[in-house]
Amino acid sequence: MKFFVDTADTAEIEALSRTGLLDGVTTNPSLIAKSGRNFLEVIAEIARLVDGPVSAEVVATGADDMLREAAKLLTLGDNITIKVPLTMDGLRACKTLSDDGVMVNVTLCFSATQALLAAKAGAAFISPFVGRHDDVGFDGMSLIQDIRIIYDNYAFDTEILVASVRHPVHVLQAAKIGADVCTMPPAVIRALANHPLTDRGLEGFSADWAKTGQSIL
Repeated sequence: MKFFVDTADTAEIEALSRTGLLDGVTTNPSLIAKSGRNFLEVIAEIARLVDGPVSAEVVATGADDMLREAAKLLTLGDNITIKVPLTMDGLRACKTLSDDGVMVNVTLCFSATQALLAAKAGAAFISPFVGRHDDVGFDGMSLIQDIRIIYDNYAFDTEILVASVRHPVHVLQAAKIGADVCTMPPAVIRALANHPLTDRGLEGFSADWAKTGQSIL
């Protein structure tokens, strides 16, 4: 499974990139607005920090304007992926862009039939929002399972990018289902490494080593 980080915090992206575990970045206008910085400058900086796909989202709602915005965003880096909403205009823009060889991430997916449309439009990624789905009384991971079955039935190349990930259990469940990507806030990526028994074991090893009075260096 690929790990993307869902943030516009360039310091966090740089730190996680140094771990070698980061495969890409997703952003959206809300995340960049929180940074208080210029939208285009942030996207360009992120694209320089990572080698993998960087999802940059259009803000227009009409297909023609989405395509104009996409053309501008694509100048910010060779690894830019255009992010469009799962609307009919978004799907039209997706089809046009994908036909031109541009990677497209179709976002705000909440049903398997929406995901089917995105795959038919040539999306590189579909972003179903599991946390938001859970919030309104649905099972977000059942949605991932349905999309996985449909995509496998027809050998679609579209990658399932699990979004709105709230905790490590979402990541575990997505991996068991066979999702291609999880995009997570930095805190969730770090939480994946945490376990109290690991901490306890390390404390024991450190205490025993200190008693020897030795040094490796």
